[in-house]
Amino acid sequence: MTGPAPGLRVVVTGATGNVGTSVVRALAADPKVASVLGLARRLPGISVPGTTWDTVDLGGRDSAAELESHFAGADAVVHLAWRFQPTHDPVVTWQSNVTGSMRVFRAVAAAGVPALVHASSVGAYSPGPKTEPGVDERWPTHGWPDAAYCREKAYLERVLDTYERDHPEIRVVRMRPGFLFKETAASEQRRIFAGRFVPGPLLRPDLLPFVPDLEGLRFQVLHTDDAAQAYRLAVLSEARGAFNLAADPVIDARTLAAQLGAKVVRVPRALVRTALSAAWQAHAVPASPHLFDAVLRLPVLDCSRAHDVLGWRPARTADEALDAFLRGVRRGAGENTPPLVGRSVG
Repeated sequence: MTGPAPGLRVVVTGATGNVGTSVVRALAADPKVASVLGLARRLPGISVPGTTWDTVDLGGRDSAAELESHFAGADAVVHLAWRFQPTHDPVVTWQSNVTGSMRVFRAVAAAGVPALVHASSVGAYSPGPKTEPGVDERWPTHGWPDAAYCREKAYLERVLDTYERDHPEIRVVRMRPGFLFKETAASEQRRIFAGRFVPGPLLRPDLLPFVPDLEGLRFQVLHTDDAAQAYRLAVLSEARGAFNLAADPVIDARTLAAQLGAKVVRVPRALVRTALSAAWQAHAVPASPHLFDAVLRLPVLDCSRAHDVLGWRPARTADEALDAFLRGVRRGAGENTPPLVGRSVG
């Protein structure tokens, strides 16, 4: 008489960031998962039951054999590792994000891992409609070519097209979420997009009397912990293909104004873009004007496939996810991993 089948062994790259910490915890809490190996450039100061940690630098000099050794015996690899900066040097991000991801894909095949779950993004999509019901997973994924983030995400979609053709034995899942927020990632996201020296307490209603109503300012968000549950379900199921992930309602200027207790004021898009471009050129803010252009062109997503195939539904509304982010920014929230360390100012 045989005993119970052993649980799954899952490897997560980029395990110490916004999405990674949530995915690791979601997997580790599932009784069907026996162990999780979290990989990151730097070791975290957190402990998750059933989880071990190791270092890997996908944009560095780690050998293919080292990566394959991490993946050996795994039932699934969840690839989340991503580098947002430096936005002024896209060669660096390309080396880490695109070349590094291709190394992960090759190592998955070489190690004989049966499932690869890849973090794509709404940013991979070509410009599209801003109205419901939104675009499904068949919408073109050519990104907005001026923005490095979108360009890299779209390129990896093409890489995976070929990869799936060449490796039909590997179950490939592509997650395409909207903006992912949680309180403990707020400090990191403030540093990535607004810069180290923009104090979080500035996001007080009395200091933000109005929210600019820009043409195209309509986007979707999701609480990171809810996205993590979709990743968990993808690992545990036999699902393949792409999945859009977002929560209702769609966020616009009026939603933001309600969150901040501010007024909505119509502002020409060119005015904001010019100001952002000047600040970026002066290295005053890290978010590039090209990413601003992309955000205003992102389509609204139809998430029916994730609901129907994965059985996934977000537990929190988009308003709740946005509120968690704003609360975290004001408090300088974070946690004890190198990417997520909390800091109020500077």
